Amino acid sequence: MKQRIITALILAPLVILGIFELALPHFILALAAITILGFWEWTQFVESKSRYLALVPTVAISALSLVFIPFDAFSLNDISSAHYAILSAGFIWWIIASGLAISYPKSLPSWQQSTVLRHSFGLLTLLPFFWSIIILRATNISVDPYHGAKLVMFVCFIVWAADSGAYFTGKSIGKRKMAPSVSPNKTIEGLIGGIITALVIAWIFAGVFDIQFTSPVHMVVITLITVVISVLGDLVESMFKRVSGIKDSSNLIPGHGGILDRIDSLTAAFPVFALLYLAF
Repeated sequence: MKQRIITALILAPLVILGIFELALPHFILALAAITILGFWEWTQFVESKSRYLALVPTVAISALSLVFIPFDAFSLNDISSAHYAILSAGFIWWIIASGLAISYPKSLPSWQQSTVLRHSFGLLTLLPFFWSIIILRATNISVDPYHGAKLVMFVCFIVWAADSGAYFTGKSIGKRKMAPSVSPNKTIEGLIGGIITALVIAWIFAGVFDIQFTSPVHMVVITLITVVISVLGDLVESMFKRVSGIKDSSNLIPGHGGILDRIDSLTAAFPVFALLYLAF
């Protein structure tokens, strides 16, 4: 626990500083590095003779997305059908993935033996995550260079609040299991506690960051959907780790496991929030 706290105290300020202070091109490079590390960890979930070979398809397709989808500040502020398509793909994937996790192990035979599906799952987990963050980070950047950073931070805050609220509520009064075959510690009561905590944080930071929603109901609905999907996103990674027989995605972050262990909820939350916030 001590190592976990020390690592968090070092990493959290660096993450916040990077979100707010890195110029957009440097921010994209940093996020690309994190995404590639995530793809590397995902190769453990793909049955392949070589993890290096397993890395090639997802990285190649991700690189092609940067060729065909514009990522300069002007284009990211004038969101095209291609941008919406990749956000929509992420949104649909997380609905499907949530169903796979909740129905596990009954859902297992539908994908366990397919290497193509396992590759696709990794791509759908990390590529929309990457694009949704840079789209949010670039929002209104020509008017307010920090507006997009506040949006990115807003999503992080509501997800972290939901995680904390779910943990403490589940520990205190949790009884009914959400998906005992995947994660025995997650409860319905914890989920409700996480949602309430996230809604409070969303209300506070929407005001602090001056994030405009069309109405309070709009903010509540977007936050609610984002948080529920983020909790299920955590379950999805737990499902893949359980099937692969591993505890942590790696030991890259002392006391915290790997990249995927730290961003599992965020990979689900960002594309869902970005699509709902920008499209509606």
